[in-house]
Amino acid sequence: MTLPVGLFVRILLISTIVVPALYANNPAVGRCLRAAQVLDKVMRIPERAIPQELMGRSQCIAIIPGVKKAGFGFGGRYGKGVMSCRSGDESGWTGPLAVKLEGGSFGLQIGGSSTDFVLLIFNKRGVKRLLKSKFTLGGDAAVAGGPLGRSAQAQTDAQLRAEILSYSRSRGLFAGVSLEGATLRPGHKANEKIYGRQIDPKQVLAAQVTAPSSVQPFIDALNRYSSSKHR
Repeated sequence: MTLPVGLFVRILLISTIVVPALYANNPAVGRCLRAAQVLDKVMRIPERAIPQELMGRSQCIAIIPGVKKAGFGFGGRYGKGVMSCRSGDESGWTGPLAVKLEGGSFGLQIGGSSTDFVLLIFNKRGVKRLLKSKFTLGGDAAVAGGPLGRSAQAQTDAQLRAEILSYSRSRGLFAGVSLEGATLRPGHKANEKIYGRQIDPKQVLAAQVTAPSSVQPFIDALNRYSSSKHR
């Protein structure tokens, strides 16, 4: 999907002016806007993007920008991001739920001290486990590095069996990557910062909590790159 010039300019303005300002005042909201920016960059070149068919089939999407390395070569990482699930109505997606990605062996690092991750979740069983406390990728839910390009036909048997497909982006290089052993869990304090009060994560992902206007760019980005015809 190629973005119109006008839309690209607006995204650039958000990333260079609005996002840094909001991130300084409210880091949790800033991560929502950074997540939207990550998805725009990932999907900008169709030949190297997440296949539109997979975006359309996903039931939930998690984006964790700027995950930091905790080791050299092979090692663990830690990062904070947001996720959203299908809302079941015309609005498309629920408001963002803050999540944390921790630990695990992430395979050979592809350069840079900061990496963006995108996770496509194809059923809500894993999400239910997450809402109880946390779940382990590859343990509680099968995970595999996802294919790239216009079509999802390049999927391997492992990818077809996976409940979650994972992608990483570092220094402009985007690739499918395995996240076996990493854990994902809600970020309760960050959720309070996003919604201005304590909220139940279950209510967020059940579309029972209205998302504040400050995080609308994140929901807009999900709607822009997913299609209901593939659900």
